[in-house]
Amino acid sequence: MDSLSPPSLTEQQLHTLWLNIQQHAQQLGFEQCGVSDVDLSQAEPHLLRWLENQYHGEMDYMSRHGTKRSRPAELVAGTLRIISVRMNYLPEATPPIEVLNDPDRAYVSRYALGRDYHKIMRKRLAQLADFIRDSVATFEGRAFVDSAPVLEKAIAEKAGLGWIGKHSNLINRDAGSWFFLGELFTNLPLPVNVEATQFHCGRCTACITACPTQAIVAPFEIDARRCISYLTIEYQGSIPLEFRPLLGNRIYGCDDCQLFCPWNRFAKTTAEADFRPRHQLDNITLCDLFQWTEAQFMQNFEGSPIRRIGYVNWLRNIAVGLGNAPTSEHIINALHTREQHPSELLREHVHWALARHGIRSSE
Repeated sequence: MDSLSPPSLTEQQLHTLWLNIQQHAQQLGFEQCGVSDVDLSQAEPHLLRWLENQYHGEMDYMSRHGTKRSRPAELVAGTLRIISVRMNYLPEATPPIEVLNDPDRAYVSRYALGRDYHKIMRKRLAQLADFIRDSVATFEGRAFVDSAPVLEKAIAEKAGLGWIGKHSNLINRDAGSWFFLGELFTNLPLPVNVEATQFHCGRCTACITACPTQAIVAPFEIDARRCISYLTIEYQGSIPLEFRPLLGNRIYGCDDCQLFCPWNRFAKTTAEADFRPRHQLDNITLCDLFQWTEAQFMQNFEGSPIRRIGYVNWLRNIAVGLGNAPTSEHIINALHTREQHPSELLREHVHWALARHGIRSSE
């Protein structure tokens, strides 16, 4: 990987440049922009302990890159600073609690209701990089949005964008936690945030109490193997029996730790049209989604992060939701339509769901 050679700029020039970068970042739709250095030595021990405890489950990529995640200059040689940005994503939609309280409806994590944020934020970061390059010809940089081993929350915390809460999400005291993060690694020795980020969770344990599967095993410690987001998105196998009833109607991700965080009373809804719900995902029944063909799944989720989990895992998750819903002829008939599906994984979840309704599988 190419290294980044630092340009020669005066302190005043760097200060002026940074003010211009912040202004342009806001024009691109980022709510906040900060700078950190590359010293993540305080965050590294926590990462290593998390990996040693096997809390990453089957997410092998979390350990595959060694210390590159916590040592940015190993990922991109010559990196001196990291520009960290955040973008609100909470859309105007059917209230989450309303959906969660209706077991016939499907709950999809708020971040996935619209278009894929990876592409949107990466494009904006590339535009920010172009702006900087127009100002400093010798500027070099690499943009990342969940696309490389980057310890994004620790970086954002150092950059002054907020603090890491007990649920491991970044919290901003003026905006809660409903936002995406992105990074621009650069060779510019920009002025860094010098104020220590204050921790404002205090003795609150709302997120820990709210977690349906008790995946927050201790403050700041998430066992992904218990996390509904991991089980419905990252995990490729049979969802453990002990967790299936706890999923409720959550078929893609889980927001409970954010929904019950007191700081999210300050959350701002997004102005980004691309994050608005598509295909009525904020207010649609499990049965309606279970009827989608694979062609419909692929077409409806073009440009959506949901598409990456694949059609079978999508149906697997919905089958669990149908098993948790109140018994009705409509739900039982829906489950029967997938009872002989070619996928053994899906059939197993359908048979479990039918058994929950007192129906013995014909297989």
